[in-house]
Amino acid sequence: MASTIPTRVTTELFETAKVVGDMTSRSAAQQIEHWARIGREVELASTLAQRDITAVLSGAMEYDDLGTEEQAVVRARWASLMKERRESLDLVRDFGLRNETYVDLDDQGRIVRHAPDGAVIEIIGELDPTAE
Repeated sequence: MASTIPTRVTTELFETAKVVGDMTSRSAAQQIEHWARIGREVELASTLAQRDITAVLSGAMEYDDLGTEEQAVVRARWASLMKERRESLDLVRDFGLRNETYVDLDDQGRIVRHAPDGAVIEIIGELDPTAE
């Protein structure tokens, strides 16, 4: 019998594994292990150059040196990383901590200058909706 090592997974993955595992007579842990084995085999059998993809993502290799499929995988990962980064930003808080004013667009699309606490100081203008 193989030994096990505790690991953490997201609640979403665990709950999904419970549902799917019930349908396939597996526990959640068994279902996750099953998925991990499938993923391992897919990566090993894949025509994608996983090592090259990892090298580009780490900055050790140039994006242009990848094939079309590998570039698509890298772009998808970059998009995911950018989404995570944008969601983690709190620029209003950051400007407030530095006691700096800042400019952004309000809900009506106007260019607005804000005080460090987020209050509107002035409306500077509007974007030209016809400009590209």
